[in-house]
Amino acid sequence: MSSPEDFQPSNAAYLYLELADFVAGQIQREDLKPGARLPPEREFAEEYGVSIGTARRATRELRERGLVITLPIKGTFVVDRSEGVSGS
Repeated sequence: MSSPEDFQPSNAAYLYLELADFVAGQIQREDLKPGARLPPEREFAEEYGVSIGTARRATRELRERGLVITLPIKGTFVVDRSEGVSGS
């Protein structure tokens, strides 16, 4: 299981994309399970040692990839991708 301490950004890519990729990996490995709530933006930024703007852009990137959903006032949650799969 990976943790924020395992996040090691490089200088070769945009930081928000690296953070989004790191969190996407946690979702794919189910370190972050469907329905899990991501920390609020400030905590998210502090946890990973990035600016709040970088945390915000990484969250937006995860939303665009369909990995998380943000509900105003409630927070950002990992999407249950199995719900979107139909049997027909």
